[in-house]
Amino acid sequence: MITIAQNPVRNLRRAGNKGFSLIELLIVVAIILIIAAIAIPQLLNARMAANGAAAVETIRTITTASMAYSSTWGNGYPPSLASLGGPAGSLTPTCNQALLLDPVVTSGTNQKSGYTFAYTPVGAPVTPPPGCTAGSNAYLVTAVPIVDRLTGVDSYCSDEPGTIHYDTSGAVAGSEAACETLPTL
Repeated sequence: MITIAQNPVRNLRRAGNKGFSLIELLIVVAIILIIAAIAIPQLLNARMAANGAAAVETIRTITTASMAYSSTWGNGYPPSLASLGGPAGSLTPTCNQALLLDPVVTSGTNQKSGYTFAYTPVGAPVTPPPGCTAGSNAYLVTAVPIVDRLTGVDSYCSDEPGTIHYDTSGAVAGSEAACETLPTL
């Protein structure tokens, strides 16, 4: 009868078997890749949904700021998105730099959270107070994804009634009438 203590070859084989075999490592890598293939699309979908929610909130903020501008300055609705903002650090609002919105949205590319925002004065200009650029009696604000199907899917728009509309095709609403025919949130 041979015991384990008497068979040195068997003891060496067991003592040297401390790591993983190549097959075991390949199986673990394959499992990790399968989990990643399932999780990554869900992560991207969640990110697009978060960008869309942030775009809706920014549209709502622009609409509220436009209403505040109208009641504060007596100049109708703002003449541009830039007039709702102002330079960073400025403490004195004016009708041309109302300091109602974050400069991220009102200056440069007008991009935030994967969306590009645009503000269009609509209708006849109003008679401006002294020192002010003429505002308008209506406006249209839009948000479209920077990269369709990557940063967002839907586009959004709103006008002076303050109702936010969406378009699942991601197209820009070209007019107030086009915006108001879209479904509401």
